[in-house]
Amino acid sequence: MLYASFERKHSTEDVLSCLSVFPKSIVKWLCPAPSLLFNLQGPDVRSFPDFVKIVEVGPRDGLQNEKEMVPTEVKIQLIDMLSQTGLSVIEATSFVSSKWVAQMADHTEVLKGINKLPHVRYPVLTPNLQGFQTAVEAGATDVAVFGSASETFSKRNINCSIEESMQRFERVISAAKQAGIPVRGYVSCALGCPFEGAVQPTQVTKVVKRLLELGCYEVSLGDTTGVGTAGSMAAMLHAVTAEVPVHTLAVHCHDTYGQALANILTALQMGVSVVDSSVAGLGGCPYAKGASGNVSTEDVVYMLQGMGIETGVDLSKVIEAGEFICRALNRPTNSKVARATKA
Repeated sequence: MLYASFERKHSTEDVLSCLSVFPKSIVKWLCPAPSLLFNLQGPDVRSFPDFVKIVEVGPRDGLQNEKEMVPTEVKIQLIDMLSQTGLSVIEATSFVSSKWVAQMADHTEVLKGINKLPHVRYPVLTPNLQGFQTAVEAGATDVAVFGSASETFSKRNINCSIEESMQRFERVISAAKQAGIPVRGYVSCALGCPFEGAVQPTQVTKVVKRLLELGCYEVSLGDTTGVGTAGSMAAMLHAVTAEVPVHTLAVHCHDTYGQALANILTALQMGVSVVDSSVAGLGGCPYAKGASGNVSTEDVVYMLQGMGIETGVDLSKVIEAGEFICRALNRPTNSKVARATKA
């Protein structure tokens, strides 16, 4: 974007002054969420970060809804390949009941089977205290809890209300603190719900604040159904960052409507420097019509490299890992970058 390259070298005041001479129809092309840009004060529009931490969620979020069982050895090899790419965080598996997510029934075997590197963190999802205890017994040193900003989605996805989920998480986080284990939080439906439609930014803020107060070191904001746009991302982050520090936030974008990279770019402009992504664009919300999955790690890394933003990730090695898992699943990659490099 023209706006993006200009904004990296100039102050917010310079940018807004420059944009003010253009008709708003032109500004809509030049930059994301223009109406919000004209109304926001300086702190909301920042220069891009020098470094972005990428949280790879493919082995867990990407594979959990696969209908055919993925062999344990394939999951282990995928994680081991991703460990060689320079990624510093790889979400390995989920310690949920096999009754709810059969694909993750081999969580213990996966976590014990991977070659853990000292510079890589391998968080696992632990929805309740029992899952947390099982994860710790399997060797987990990082965990995550998964909540929602939508009451209906919470009940459909984890079978409890938002308040009930927070009570569960409080027990998990308390036990994690005693064990010296860091906890990451997820908030799904941050930009819309497949059942309720629009979700108010104030509701997202409320859930984020609660997770941070309970003790999560970071909260990932999920566009679970991929309905978000640069405008709704900016509005949501404007509300959330008015209440919590931006360095405690990450974004987790799905590409159902082709908006994921634009939404990530907007989040970066507003100070977020942690991005979730999935190798080969694996995954997707089972409740969302036409859900095409998480934004691909390959596409995110390519975009960031082109902007001069460091990630520490070797794109060619991520593409290799994506090719491996796509062969195992017998399907084409969802990464445009991976497809283009092999054309």
